[in-house]
This record gives sequence, structure tokens and C-alpha cells, in this order.
Amino acid sequence: MQSIFKRYEKKYIISKEQSAFLQDQLVQKMEIDRNGEYLIQNLYYDTANWDIIRESIEKPLYKEKLRIRYYNNFDPESAGFLELKKKFNGIVYKRRIIFSLDELNKGRVSEILQNNNSQISKEINYFLINKNASEKINIVYKRLAYNGTGGELNFRVSFDRDIYIRGCSLKDFCSGGIRQKYNHQILDDNHLVMEIKTANAIPLWLAGALSKSKIYPVSFSKYGTYFTKYILNSHDCSAKSHIKEVEDAA
Repeated sequence: MQSIFKRYEKKYIISKEQSAFLQDQLVQKMEIDRNGEYLIQNLYYDTANWDIIRESIEKPLYKEKLRIRYYNNFDPESAGFLELKKKFNGIVYKRRIIFSLDELNKGRVSEILQNNNSQISKEINYFLINKNASEKINIVYKRLAYNGTGGELNFRVSFDRDIYIRGCSLKDFCSGGIRQKYNHQILDDNHLVMEIKTANAIPLWLAGALSKSKIYPVSFSKYGTYFTKYILNSHDCSAKSHIKEVEDAA
């Protein structure tokens, strides 16, 4: 399984009607992911004062985030990913290691890193220590993806809907976050986040479809939107009080 990615990523906020039109075009040129629509669970790391997301929304030339990601379920044997996502000068670099939920339940992320003597694990461990970061926010959503074929195997288009976020500890995440109550929905029911990921330029046929639908790229982050809307503009920006408020409501 691939552990290192390098690609361009473009994001778009689109309506259900625009999504239906584009998917009619995509199905003629691409293949639907073999898993169909699936659930994605993310647990993002940040500091007590939200320093990582604060820096990210300022759009620096270089930025990085760390997250744990699971797909579809929380079966003890299912694979999870610890991902360090970096962005420099518009190019996204993703580096990740694989582990099981059972491994995570038995200890901390630091222990998993100690047992993985790879360069990626060293980079992630340095991030955790240097940033003094810990588990912060749980983001869950449903994704339908299309994959390129032939000479476009690194080309991918995905649609994310029903995006929910809550404050979350590692223990709560491992106990089955999909069954928990989420407190904030990032987009209304009529809109989705579309992402185009490619190592090269967007194909002309897709560029034409985007132009016809009047769909244009935007600067958008699920985590950043949550922070700006619910934390930055709140009267109390302390992580501790906010997460307690969210968990009490769950």
C-alpha cells in the first residue's frame, strides 16, 4: 500500500445539482472506487492553543498537519493510517504509516512510532514533540471517489458530504466515534466538497465540464472552517473549555 504521495489538490464547493452533472461526465472517463461511497474518520492533532490550525489558515508557503485516519468501520483488525500531510508552494506531500486499531487501543501513538523504525515515523515523532501536539478534533464524512484509468492512474476526483466535527480524545475516537453525537455540520445538506487530486494538469475534458458548470476552485479546509466559525469567533478560545462543552453535549 502506498505510503508516500506527491500531488496537486484543488477543492471546490458545489451543489448537489452540479455534483450530479459532473458525475455523469466522470463515469464516462473514470472508474468509481471499488468501495463505493464510504465513511472517513479523521482525528487531527493540534496544540492547546490551536497553533497548528491558526498557522494553516494564514496560508503560509509551507504548512503541515497530522491526523489519524480510518475508513468505514472500527473493527479491531482494520487498518488505520497515521498521516503527516505537508503542503509547500501548492504541492501536497502526504507521508503515512499503517497500524491497526487494536495497536492503538493498547497504547499511545508514541509507542506505535517507537516500534516503527522508518523515516516517516521519525518525522511524525519529531512533529509531535516539536509542536507539543495532541489529539484534538474528530472529523467524519461520507466520500464517493472516481479513479483515473490508463495513463491517469494518479488522477482522482472525490465528493465529500455530511461533514461533521466534534472535539475528541484518542480514547473516544478508538471507542467508535461513528456512534457518537457530532455537534457541528460544516456544510448544509445541499452542498458538497469536491477534490481533484493529480500529479499533472487537470484533463481538458474535465476542465471543460467545470467551466460549463461554472465551478471554480476555492481555498477550503474542513478543520479550518470549523476553527474559524466555532472557535476563533467564540468568546472563549481555550481548547480545554471548548472540548469539555462539546463532550458534555454528546
